Amino acid sequence: MTDFRFELLKQDTTSRARRGRMITRRGVVETPVFMPVGTQGTVKAILPEQLKEEGAQIILANTYHLFLRPGHERVRRLGGLHRFMHWDGPILTDSGGFQVFSLGKLRKISEEGVRFQSHLDGSHQILTPELSIAVQEALGSDIIMVFDECIPYPSSREYVAESTALSTRWAERSKKARSAQDGSALFGIVQGGMHADLRRQSAEQLMEIGFDGYALGGLSVGEEAERMYEMMDVALPLLPDNRPRYVMGVGTPENLIEGIARGVDMFDCVMPTRNARNGTLFTSFGKISIKQARYADDDGPIDPDCGCYVCRHYSRAYLRHLFQSNEILASMLNTRHNLHYYLDLMAQARVAIEEDRFEAFRADFYRRRNDGGLSV
Repeated sequence: MTDFRFELLKQDTTSRARRGRMITRRGVVETPVFMPVGTQGTVKAILPEQLKEEGAQIILANTYHLFLRPGHERVRRLGGLHRFMHWDGPILTDSGGFQVFSLGKLRKISEEGVRFQSHLDGSHQILTPELSIAVQEALGSDIIMVFDECIPYPSSREYVAESTALSTRWAERSKKARSAQDGSALFGIVQGGMHADLRRQSAEQLMEIGFDGYALGGLSVGEEAERMYEMMDVALPLLPDNRPRYVMGVGTPENLIEGIARGVDMFDCVMPTRNARNGTLFTSFGKISIKQARYADDDGPIDPDCGCYVCRHYSRAYLRHLFQSNEILASMLNTRHNLHYYLDLMAQARVAIEEDRFEAFRADFYRRRNDGGLSV
C-alpha cells in the first residue's frame, strides 16, 4: 500500500513543461520542485524553519551517509528522520548508489550489491538493494529510491550496457524488498549512460516492473550540458504522464529551466548550498562572487530584484566582510539567499506554466542574464 499519488494539473502548450502535484503521506508537493539537499540529516547552514520560510516543500537525505552515521536503527529508535532532524515535511532519500560510485577504488560491485570501505573509519561494509530499502524504511522516508549504480562518464558501451542491466535487476529486487505496511513511494531510476538506445531500454524495463515515479540517473557526472539534454529528450517522453519525473543531481539554474521545458517535475542539487559556502551567489542576472574586492564598499543587496530576507537586510559589503573574516554567518546568509533563489525560480516557473506562458518566462530568464552579464 502507498499513500502517494501524482496529479498532472497543466501541460504547457508550447513546450513539454508540466505543472503537477504530488500527494505524500506528509504533505502536498507542488511541481516542478527543487529539493534542497540535506545529505546527513541537515541542509547545511540553514534551520528547518528557515527552509520553510524560503519555500522548501520537500528535502533530500542520503542513505549511505545516514547508514554509516548515526546508523538507521538509531534513527528509527529516536522516532525516525523527520523527528530526529525536526522537519515535518516530505523527505526523499537517495539510495546511496551515487555515494558508492564516488568511492572509486574503495568499492567493488557484484550481483549481490556493493562492498566498500567506509570513508569515515575504513571499515568494510556492504550495501545491497534489500539493505538500501530497509535503511530508507527505517529512516521513515516518504519517497524511496531503488538501489542502482551511477555509471561513470565516460564509460565504454559494453560497461554501460552491463551496468544498466544490473541496475534493472537491482530495481526489481528493491521493489520486492518493500514492506507491505510502508506507505511511502518507490521510484525507479533510468540508467543507460549517454546511449539513447540503452536509455530507452532501461525506461521500458522499469515501466514493466512498475514504480510510483521515475528518475533519470547518471546525468551531470561530467558530460556536456547538451549531452544531458539529449538524454532527457530521449527518456522523458517515454515515461508515463501520470507519474512524476525526477532528474537526479541537477543542477544549475539553466539546467533547471531546460529540464522543466523538457517535462521534468523534480530536481535536487548541492549547488546552491555548496556554492553559498564558497562565496558564489545566484541572482536574476547571473552569479556573483561575493569575495571580490569590488563589493567592499557596495551598500546594495545581492540582487535588487530579490525579496529574500538576506537581500532585505544585508549589503554586499557586509556579506563580503563576513566571508573574508571566515565567519559562520557568511555561510548561513549566503545559503539562505541561494536557496531562496532556487525555490523562487521554481515558484515562478509553476505560475508561468499555469498561465501557459512558460516559453516567454524561459526567454525572459535568458534575456535578464544576457543583459546583466555574468559576474563570477
